[in-house]
Formats: sequence, C-alpha cells, structure tokens
Amino acid sequence: MQFVPSRDWQLRIQDIVQSIAAIRQRTAGMKFEQFQGNDTIAKAVLYDFLIIGEAAINIPADIQSRYPNIPWRIIGDMRNIVVHEYFQVTLRIVWNTIESDLPSLMQQLEQLMKCEGIGEEAN
Repeated sequence: MQFVPSRDWQLRIQDIVQSIAAIRQRTAGMKFEQFQGNDTIAKAVLYDFLIIGEAAINIPADIQSRYPNIPWRIIGDMRNIVVHEYFQVTLRIVWNTIESDLPSLMQQLEQLMKCEGIGEEAN
C-alpha cells in the first residue's frame, strides 16, 4: 500500500470555500420545493457537504482553536450524518443550512483566509 500525504490544511480551507460556492451556484434562484424535487441537484449538494465536512475535520486543532466562531464540530457532525446515517438526512434541514448557515460560514472562512494569507499567491 502506498502512503498518500495528507492535504495541507490551507488547501482544505479552499476546498470548503469552493464547495460552498458550488452549492450556492447550484441552488441559486431555487425554492425548497425545486431543490427537493431535483434528485441530481440534491445529491450534488450532499456531496459538497461531504467535502466540506471532511475538510473541516482535518483542519488542525490549533487552527480550529484560533477560529472558535467557526462551527468545526457541527460541520464534521453533518458530514458524519450524511455518510453514516444517510437514511436520516432531511432535505429541509439541508436547505435551511444552505440558506441560513452557509453565507455566514463563507464570511468567516474568507476572514480566516485573509488573516492566514491563504490564496494571496493567486492575486
């Protein structure tokens, strides 16, 4: 078995931001009923939540403790439910998360990126 090095935490933060952007793009202009009725979009969004959660649980504890307002544990817990308790996923809760929680999470992550100098090399 070949050892695959872990991804740098800075890249994981970018993964989270890119997945949030993808969710927002996929669901732009949608109402809940449209989201619920579109299996392809709903499953793509759940996949993005998996990426968000997996990336979040792999952010080092010292970085998490520097940004205690980011709900790292809740993000990881949501990933665990989608992966291990998929039959309990409620699309209404997913939708509420998209509408209520992702905008502020994106702002918090953008602030983290600014403070940590993540993504500046692209400018």
